[in-house]
Amino acid sequence: MTALERHYRRLLSAYPRAYRRAHGDELLDVLLESAAPGRRVPPLKEAWGLLVGGVRSRITHQATGSAWEDGLHLGVTAVAAVNLAALLPYAGALPLWTLLSALALLAILRGHLRAAFPLTFVTGVKAVGLAAGRQPFDVTLLPVHPNPLADRALFQDSDPALVAAGYAIVLIGLVVLTSLRRPVRARSWWWWAAVVPAAWAGPEWMAQETDYPISLSRLAVEAAAFGLGTVAAYSARDLRWALASSIYLLMVSGGLVLHADALTRQHLAYAGILLLLAAAAAFAPFRQRRHCLD
Repeated sequence: MTALERHYRRLLSAYPRAYRRAHGDELLDVLLESAAPGRRVPPLKEAWGLLVGGVRSRITHQATGSAWEDGLHLGVTAVAAVNLAALLPYAGALPLWTLLSALALLAILRGHLRAAFPLTFVTGVKAVGLAAGRQPFDVTLLPVHPNPLADRALFQDSDPALVAAGYAIVLIGLVVLTSLRRPVRARSWWWWAAVVPAAWAGPEWMAQETDYPISLSRLAVEAAAFGLGTVAAYSARDLRWALASSIYLLMVSGGLVLHADALTRQHLAYAGILLLLAAAAAFAPFRQRRHCLD
């Protein structure tokens, strides 16, 4: 294999696996035949075109099947990831419950919804109990102190109702999806990469004395996910990403309402960024359609 072929194969990995199986070898032959003699790396413009084409192909591949079912599953996945992120800094004191939360997210990612429901339910009961100062299932020393990912005790700045709402969104979504008796799409493993920055308390961008801190790392992850959803909605002319964003915003709005008397300009900026991106994901498909008709 030549150096040029290796570069082209890496670039073609941007395309979905099914597309590569069907057209990868043919496309690679065309690229190699059209390359200048002695070239070792693809031209920058050609490399960029392959990457953009691969991303568009992946988006088109994702925008198949029922938009509302897939959007619901995507939103449930996002909330389940945040539920795990809330427990991750306390894994040393809550190893079993952190593991169960991780297994629940894994089951949701791979589409095993019936297995995800009991895992989410028991973890939610334990989490709500700890937020309320109770001891369901086993005895846990309170307060639960964090590892270096966080700087506050578990649920110190939260509320049992807010914790219950996060798990209730996942459970209701799982019930709806399971009742349809149709398989859901397996999600990307990249979801695991979002859990750690969502759990990390730093770097700080709010006043230390606030009762409702939101880390800059979590904002970055959420803004990136919402931004990718907007791009996907615009490219595929599909509303599933807008639905997923709305489900996640439902959980975020609960925390903002609960701490309404402690909100700062940073909180309002945080809410504004997510709301703007969610609205863009909702309107982008319709703007694209009008543009095509013109």
